[in-house]
Amino acid sequence: MTDSTISIEQTTNEPEPSDSLKAFGAAHKAFRRRAGYTQEQYAPLVGYQPGTIASIEQGRRFPPRVFVERAEEVLDAFGVLRGVYRHATREKGLASWFRQWAELEEQAISLYTWENRFVPGLLQTEAYARTLFSERIPMFSDSEIEAQVSARLERQSLLKDRPNTLFSFIVEEHVLRRLTGGADVMREQIEHILAATEPRNVEFQVMPMSRGFHAGLNGPVQLLETPENEWFAYSEGQENGQFIVKPNTISALHMRYAKLRSQALTPEDTRSLLERMRGAL
Repeated sequence: MTDSTISIEQTTNEPEPSDSLKAFGAAHKAFRRRAGYTQEQYAPLVGYQPGTIASIEQGRRFPPRVFVERAEEVLDAFGVLRGVYRHATREKGLASWFRQWAELEEQAISLYTWENRFVPGLLQTEAYARTLFSERIPMFSDSEIEAQVSARLERQSLLKDRPNTLFSFIVEEHVLRRLTGGADVMREQIEHILAATEPRNVEFQVMPMSRGFHAGLNGPVQLLETPENEWFAYSEGQENGQFIVKPNTISALHMRYAKLRSQALTPEDTRSLLERMRGAL
């Protein structure tokens, strides 16, 4: 392994405990109430939506580091929230090797996703996600499936909670033509993509099957930009993920993503294609 990536092996498929997140949420709630704020009054002080604060206090969402620092300052928490945060682990259903990326994802001001295997997690319907987890090998138990689906759907609040974040998705056409879960599931999935990508900050493009060669054949990748204008990348394999930090590697991935954007259908042509595909199902 070089210094261009941090590779983290998946050591277990068991859902991770959320007790530490509940502990952080309870501590945060206590300090917020001590300060006399409702969630609605408190939200603009820390720069997060009331719904996000509610999710954090319920232990359902991992608190971004910047949220913790702002909470410490606003609530005068004596360092308690920082201390509890150091022991916090991601909610049930989210793999340990994805934690670092997921935390950055919640703070990103730009998030680019190229996917040639399945619909990106941020855009999946519950039925589509449930199909993926139900058919997984090795098999998940029923409780594990529920935990995985819940975690995936919880992450999707990013699209609503971060209207100033630029989201760009490019997906291989065959992903949308594969009847994952059946025709009804895919019709609903395509309708969901059309609805989810209506906001101006969410861009969706399809890489047409008619293009014989393109810049994304090496596999899926994600790129994100932090509020401090740092760029990171993430690439996922069969049983591991690579968190990429080296600037020249990220630069190469940026060049590939820029090429993918030029090779894919425009967002307008993509919507037309999706509408035709939906009508054919």
